[in-house]
Amino acid sequence: MAKAKVHYECNACGAQYPKWVGKCANCGAWNSIEEALPEPTVSAAKGNTLSGQGGTDLSEQIRELSEIGTNDDIRYDTGMAELNRVLGGGLVKGSVVLLGGEPGIGKSTLLLQICQYLGEHHSVLYVSGEESARQIKLRAQRLHVDTESLYLLTVTDAESICETIMQTEPDVVIIDSIQTMNLSSLSSGSSSVPQVRECTNLFLHTAKAKEIPMLLVGHVTKEGSIAGPKVMEHIVDAVLIFEGDRYQSCRILRAVKNRFGSTNEIGVFEMKDTGLSEVENPSAMLLEGRPLGVSGTCVSCMMEGSRPILAEVQALVSKSTLSSPRRTATGFDYNRMYILLAVLEKRMGLFFSALDVYMNIVGGFRLDEPAGDLAVALALYSSLMDKPIGEMVLAIGEVGLGGEIRGVSNAAQRIQEAERLGFTCCILPKQTLRTLQTERYKIRLEGVANLKEAFQVLEKHKA
Repeated sequence: MAKAKVHYECNACGAQYPKWVGKCANCGAWNSIEEALPEPTVSAAKGNTLSGQGGTDLSEQIRELSEIGTNDDIRYDTGMAELNRVLGGGLVKGSVVLLGGEPGIGKSTLLLQICQYLGEHHSVLYVSGEESARQIKLRAQRLHVDTESLYLLTVTDAESICETIMQTEPDVVIIDSIQTMNLSSLSSGSSSVPQVRECTNLFLHTAKAKEIPMLLVGHVTKEGSIAGPKVMEHIVDAVLIFEGDRYQSCRILRAVKNRFGSTNEIGVFEMKDTGLSEVENPSAMLLEGRPLGVSGTCVSCMMEGSRPILAEVQALVSKSTLSSPRRTATGFDYNRMYILLAVLEKRMGLFFSALDVYMNIVGGFRLDEPAGDLAVALALYSSLMDKPIGEMVLAIGEVGLGGEIRGVSNAAQRIQEAERLGFTCCILPKQTLRTLQTERYKIRLEGVANLKEAFQVLEKHKA
C-alpha cells in the first residue's frame, strides 16, 4: 500500500506547502506551518463523465425564481434589538453565524442570554465543548436564564452532534466553540486547520438540510483575527466580531460578513454583573464624563450603517525628549494622522516636528470615515495652542491635502443627533451646508471652506 503523501498547511490561513517553511507567504504568520495528511479522494468512475456517465440528472430539481416563496417567519427574533440590527433583522432559518472575539469579551454570555427569549417560543440546543453542564447551569443562574426549552449537550464529536440534530430537530443550535469540535476520521488534533474546516462544513450541511440556524463561537488569535483557516469565514453566512476592552464595560458587536444584511451596522452593549445589556443611546454613553475646559478635545459624528454616533476625539501634543518624536493613535488610522499633521504644518504653519502627538477615540470606537478629519485637526490645533474648544461644538468634514474642507454624506442625520443631545454649534463644509434646509434646525450651522475658516469659528465659540 502506497504511503500517503504528507503536505504542510498554515493554521492561520489554510495555505498549503510541499515542505515546511518558517513563514507563511500568504498571510505572513511565523511558525504557523503544520504537518497535515491529504484528504481522502474519491476515484473517478471509468468512462467519460462529461457525457453524463457517473453523474445524476437533477433537472427535476430546477425551479424558477418566481416559484420560490419566502415565509414571513423566515427570521427568528433574538430578543435583543442590537443583535437583530447587526444580523439584518434577526436570525435567518438555515443560516450559520460565526461569532468571534477575545477570551472573556462576552461571547458565551450573549448567546446564553438570547436563549432565554428564544426559549419562549423555540427549542434551543446548546452544545459546549469547553464547559461542563454544571458550569453552564451556574452561569445561567447568574444571568437569570431559566427557560425550560434550553437543552445542553457537552460533547466534541461533530458527527455525533450532527446526527443528534438530525434526529431531535431543535429550532436553534449553538456550538461553543468550533475549535473544540473534531472528526474521528481525521488524524489531526482539535483546532487544527483540517478539523475546523471540515467540522464547519459538516455543521453547514446539517443547518441547510433541516433549515436550523446555527451560532458558532470562534476563538481569535493574538492579532485579533478569528483563529483557523480563512476558508471557514467563507463557508459561514455571517461573521460577527465582539470588540472592546475586556476590562471596560463597553462592548461593540460588528458584522464583518453578512449574506442577509448590511455589514455597516453595529450593536453596542454594556457588560454588567447580570450580563450584557443593550445601549440604546451610544452617543450619550460615549460623551458621559467629558472633561470640560480642557484643550485637545473635540466631538465628531460618525455613521455606523444607518445610526449616527457622536464620539469624542482627544489629542495630546507635548514636548518630546526623543530625537524622533512619538506618534500614537488609538481608534484612528495611524497613516491618516500623519497626513493631517503634514497638512497642518504646510497649510497652517503649525509645526509638530519636535513634539510628541497622541490621538485617542474615547470608548473603544474606531473613527475610520473621512468625516472625522476636521474634528481631529481641530483637536490637534486646540492641544498645540492650549485653547479649549467649546463643549457644545461639533465638527464634521473631510480635510484635503490643500487644507480644504470637503463635503460629507448623511449630514442631516448627523446634525439631528447632535441637536438631540443639546449641541449648539456644528462646523461643517460649506458645500454640505448649501444642500441643507437650515431653517429646520435650531443648532447653529457654521459652513467653512478650509482649515483657516474653521479655526476662526473656534475663536467665536471659546470654551
